[in-house]
Amino acid sequence: MTAASHDAVVSVLTALIHDVPDFPKPGIVFKDITPLLEDAAGFRTCIEALAARVSPHRPDALVAIESRGFIFGAPLALQLGLPLIVVRKPGKLPRKTESVAYQLEYGEDRLEVHADAIVAGRRYALIDDVLATGGTAEAVIRLIARLGGQMACAAFPLELGFLDGRARLAGTAVESLVCYR
Repeated sequence: MTAASHDAVVSVLTALIHDVPDFPKPGIVFKDITPLLEDAAGFRTCIEALAARVSPHRPDALVAIESRGFIFGAPLALQLGLPLIVVRKPGKLPRKTESVAYQLEYGEDRLEVHADAIVAGRRYALIDDVLATGGTAEAVIRLIARLGGQMACAAFPLELGFLDGRARLAGTAVESLVCYR
């Protein structure tokens, strides 16, 4: 992707991502992606730009994180012709699972993947909607590594650069389309 085309993508996406002050609590400025999803041309631009950023990393499959990662992961998997593996909250997957715990601001949570979904030696691209603090992505990267998978990259339409989540993903190539500093 050229600098000019990257600038055009950023322009399209930033016009469709709305700031919502004081949501979910006072002092937070929420980045609302629903206008992007409601605009077919803008959403197509986003998926095509993600494909252009992920493809050079040569993943064997995509791994999308529940639930908003699914929104971007499914069309991206179709665009790239790759399998989509889903990572879900506990108790949502029907077969044997492997799980990983991770820290939240107030407590701990877990994520699960089907035990046979990650194949040792294969390369995976992690897909989610926003890179914020990086805790969730870091946990999934640990889970993929524990199961023998290798990281091709992690990709996000949005990055909240001021939260420095990228630092938690050290050793993994990170691709984001729009970074708010």
